[in-house]
Amino acid sequence: MTTGEKTISKRSLSAVTNRVTGVLRVTRFQLAFKATLAVGIAWTLAPHVPGVASQYPYYAPLGAIVSMYPTVSGSFRTGMETLAGLVTGMLLALGALLIGTPNVWTISVIVGIGVLLGGLSFLGSSGREYVPMAALFVLLLGGDDPDGYSFGYGVQMLVGVGVGLAVNALVFPPLHLNGAVNGLVTLRKSLARQLRDMGTALEETWPPKHEDWSQRESELDTLTKEVREAVELADTSRHGNIRSRKYSRDFTADYRALRAMERATRHVKDMTEVLTDAIWRNPEHVAVPAALTVPLAKAVNGCAEAVEMWDPESEEHATATQALVELVRLVNTSGSTESPVDATAALAMDLRRILRIINTESDGDA
Repeated sequence: MTTGEKTISKRSLSAVTNRVTGVLRVTRFQLAFKATLAVGIAWTLAPHVPGVASQYPYYAPLGAIVSMYPTVSGSFRTGMETLAGLVTGMLLALGALLIGTPNVWTISVIVGIGVLLGGLSFLGSSGREYVPMAALFVLLLGGDDPDGYSFGYGVQMLVGVGVGLAVNALVFPPLHLNGAVNGLVTLRKSLARQLRDMGTALEETWPPKHEDWSQRESELDTLTKEVREAVELADTSRHGNIRSRKYSRDFTADYRALRAMERATRHVKDMTEVLTDAIWRNPEHVAVPAALTVPLAKAVNGCAEAVEMWDPESEEHATATQALVELVRLVNTSGSTESPVDATAALAMDLRRILRIINTESDGDA
C-alpha cells in the first residue's frame, strides 16, 4: 500500500465521503451558472414571441429554471413533466370556466381536483405540482381572456423549457463519471480500513483503547447509499449527453462492482457487531478465546489487504486465504465448553464470504 493510500485509510469515514459528494458541489456551481445563462436568454427571447404570448414574458424564465437538472436526460424529463402538468391544470381550469364565473367555492374545488389529478403517473414528480398551480393561475389571473392567458402561459413556459434544455445539453453537459470512479474506490478503501481497525483492536489489550470503529455501521450504510447514488447519477448523465461518446465507461462492470461491495459491506457490518459484542456488550456469552485472537487478527488484517487490492490473483488475496484456512483449522480444534468459539467461527465465516465475493465479482458472477 502506497503512502497516499495509507493516508486515505486513516481518515474518518465522514471525511472520505467528501470525495463522493465533492463532484456534486462542482455540479451545483455549474448548474447555477447555466440557470443564470438560461434565464437571461429566455428573458431576452420572451418579448419577441409572436401573438398574445408576448404579453406574458415572465413565464419564460420560469420555464428555464424548472428545466435545470444535474443531467441532460433529467432536464428533458423534468421539462416535459412540467409542461404536462401545466396543460392538465389549464384544461381543468378552462373546463371549470365553462360552468360559471370563478368564486371561492369553485376555485377551492378546482384546486382540490388538481391535487388529485397530480397523482397521475405520466406527470411524474415534477408535473404534479403544476396541475393545481396552473389551474389556480388561470382562474385568478386569466381575467376576461383565460384562453389567451393559458396560451401565452403555456407558450412562454415552452420557450423557457426549450432554452433550458439547450443550455444544459450544450454548455458543460454534465457527465458525472468521476463521482462513480471515486465512489467505488472510496467504498473499497473504507471497507479495508474498517477491517484493518478491527484487526488492530484484536491485537490490543482488551478492552481496546480506541473504539470508534465499533460505531461506524450507520456511516458505512450512508457511504454505501451515496456511492450507489453516484454510480446511478453517472449512468443517467450519459443519456442524451454529447460527451458520452468521448468519455465512455463500462457501467455494467460498475454496477457489478457496486453490488459486490454492498454485499461485502453487510459482512463487514456483521463482523463489527459480533466483535463489539465480544469486547464490550456481551463478553460473557460472545467471546473470542485468547488463543485465537492472534490468528483471528492475522486473518482480519489479511482480508483488509485483500479488499484493498480487490484482486483474486493478488498476493494479498492468497495471504488472506491462507490465514483464514489456518484460523478455521484452529477453530475446529479449539472448541470446548470452557473456551467458546462461536464468535470466532462467525467472524471466520464472514471473512470467507468477503474473499469469495472478491472472487465471484472478478469472474463476473457477482
